[in-house]
Amino acid sequence: MPSDIDIVYLETDILIVGGGAAGCMAAITVKDMAPGCQVLIMEKAQLERSGCLAAGINAINAYLNPGETPESFLDYVKKEAHGIIQDELVLSMAKELNEMTRLLEHWGLPIYKDKDGNYLARGKRSIRIKGERIKPIIAAQVKKRGIPVLNRVVATNYLIQDGRVMGAMGFSVREKKFYAIRAKATICATAGAAGIYGPNNPGWGRHRTWYPPFNTGSGLAMGLRAGAEMTSFEMRFIALRVKDTLAPTGTVAQGVKVSHVNGLGEKYLEQYRGLTTAGRLKAGLIEEEAGRGPCFLDTTQLTSEEGNRLKEAYLHMCPSMVLSWANQGIEPNEAPLELTGSEPYLVGGHAMAGYWIDEQRRTTLPGLYAAGEVAGGVPKKYVTGSMAEGRIAALTALADLKNLSDWVGREQSRGFASKETNRALVTEENRNFPGMVDNELKRIFQPLNRKFSKRQGIGPEELEEALQKVMDEYAGGIKDNYKLAEAKLKVVAMRLVELEKLEEQLVAKDLHELMACHEVAERILIARILVEHLRYRKESRWPGYQERLDYPDTSARWELFVNSVYSEGANKIQIVTRSLKGELLDGGTN
Repeated sequence: MPSDIDIVYLETDILIVGGGAAGCMAAITVKDMAPGCQVLIMEKAQLERSGCLAAGINAINAYLNPGETPESFLDYVKKEAHGIIQDELVLSMAKELNEMTRLLEHWGLPIYKDKDGNYLARGKRSIRIKGERIKPIIAAQVKKRGIPVLNRVVATNYLIQDGRVMGAMGFSVREKKFYAIRAKATICATAGAAGIYGPNNPGWGRHRTWYPPFNTGSGLAMGLRAGAEMTSFEMRFIALRVKDTLAPTGTVAQGVKVSHVNGLGEKYLEQYRGLTTAGRLKAGLIEEEAGRGPCFLDTTQLTSEEGNRLKEAYLHMCPSMVLSWANQGIEPNEAPLELTGSEPYLVGGHAMAGYWIDEQRRTTLPGLYAAGEVAGGVPKKYVTGSMAEGRIAALTALADLKNLSDWVGREQSRGFASKETNRALVTEENRNFPGMVDNELKRIFQPLNRKFSKRQGIGPEELEEALQKVMDEYAGGIKDNYKLAEAKLKVVAMRLVELEKLEEQLVAKDLHELMACHEVAERILIARILVEHLRYRKESRWPGYQERLDYPDTSARWELFVNSVYSEGANKIQIVTRSLKGELLDGGTN
């Protein structure tokens, strides 16, 4: 370990890991409901422009327009998830969607309205907004309440004592500081995982992805190493997007109501009935395989006014689409937009991969809660759903703390001092933490200690490319049209174990590369769990997202959750299954 690392011990009541929509809402809720409660956000980037909302959005995609109810939203989500859903989790989120929207508007988010002052609907469950500044607007509310934020601090592992999560550890990517933060409750509100598969755009454009490339699954990896139960990794999310720019297609299909057409000019979606989001992706793949591709969004029918509205919408979310038109010297109605599928992601906000949680957003680890894209089993959250989960998790944590007699009252507070201290001032009651901290320090900073040579030393980009290559070739990547089979999955499972061994040779020249080293190591672990989930579900539940060539049908016997628990000490993955009501079914024999 470098000798010049400054070790900082902190204490707080509630620690929030991740400062996206869910994390910010959790922190705001704590302060609004319990002003005397200490809350701290640990954020990997800079709060004002971090997470999935960094570039802005042009719609609230989880809102109940007139005629819609929490129950109708549940029906929609259940259809999208092909029946694999816990009703109460979705309902508890759906009941909060409109309140979260009203809160955003109250904070200053511009929302389009008609002449009568009603929100302008973009679909049954979405409304149009001017959302380029949505994240700064949310962050301003955190600042207004005086909530402290550790920006540019990468969370690495949880602090655990007697089986209970007691905070987290992490390091700064701007200063040589290592943080150990003790907390009475910890809320994980990090993002899903990109970069497991090779990007849609190679070379210089490899980070032009739909899901932010800096969302690398750190919260998932922390939970796995701590032994938390995870769910539904096999329901990958693959976005149907505009080719090259990876711009969202809903902005066009819903925003200006244009048709999907194949290479023959046919409106192909009309022959596929009852399509889900995954089904629209699958329909395009079928057209391609039948020689009727490529597929397009037919923007050539747009008026000039509609084209300008489309450009305005993209400027609030994906300006690269507007720049692409400008670069070609064309207007939106002068050429159709070619469609493509993105690389697969693990996203608990659009699909279902993440921590296994109860209705109150408790994980299976005492003291740890999950909200937003890292919380599994509740798809179709988007921004308002993530905020709703942040609120639910915060309220649960506050209620649980009141019920923990060991933590009642400041006079009984145990742990690190409430200000920064050095290691010599750790109290006797914290004697279990120095060993844990020392081990984490060695693990985290090892790549900085290694020296690169021709015989040894691997850069994080090299290992990342190797990971993406094996996942693309054997685990249903773009080249295989996302299709899966046991023979290839068995190969990739072995290759990932081999790649994991190479982590001991990772070399970092600076703190930024150190972060990249840990990001790729975390993605290898997540990929191993993903592959075991893909192998276990022997059916094709979500064609497009999860489609088995060797098990092409959907079976009623698979109407269950495929979950997993990782044992770091034994380096073993155990698959378990649960019913749709959440009851444990078996230990994973298949």
